[in-house]
Amino acid sequence: MNRDELRAAQTPLKERYRQHPDSALTPVSARATFDVPPAVEVATWAGPVRAGLHRATGGDGADACSGDMLMEALVACAGVTLHSVAVAFGVDLRDVTVRAESSFDARGTLGIDRGVPVGVAEPRVVAEVTSDADDATLERLATATERYCVVGQSLRQPPTFTVSRRAPGPDPTSTTVR
Repeated sequence: MNRDELRAAQTPLKERYRQHPDSALTPVSARATFDVPPAVEVATWAGPVRAGLHRATGGDGADACSGDMLMEALVACAGVTLHSVAVAFGVDLRDVTVRAESSFDARGTLGIDRGVPVGVAEPRVVAEVTSDADDATLERLATATERYCVVGQSLRQPPTFTVSRRAPGPDPTSTTVR
């Protein structure tokens, strides 16, 4: 997709959202059901993925790690955003590799030390590109990518968690936990 094609695709959307701001509210969601051992099956666009405990927290390494899945979501969003921004700016990027990385301290999530934060710390996104663009242009791309990356911006605000009682009745997707 080139700059003109991207603009042609986005212009009517931008106009609709300006005229009807509520139409810009776009739902996103994910769903998981319990699996055993402590694991969940996550319904993804590409099919079900079983996520479980990381080896550092008692898992056997057979299941996907939710921390890695978070980094995958971040690198996917950052990559698509960088690509779109480069097209919109008319910057030719070749041989692009986008990487997201972080770490977490297992003492926090295992409750060993309440002073240790729970969660991935200071996630970083690095894009390595081949381009004729100058350093100032690459910096503009990085700034715009950070600004418009939905997943990256979402990490600035923690989610709210609710556990609620399900209404009585059978649910064929539920699994009983003992």
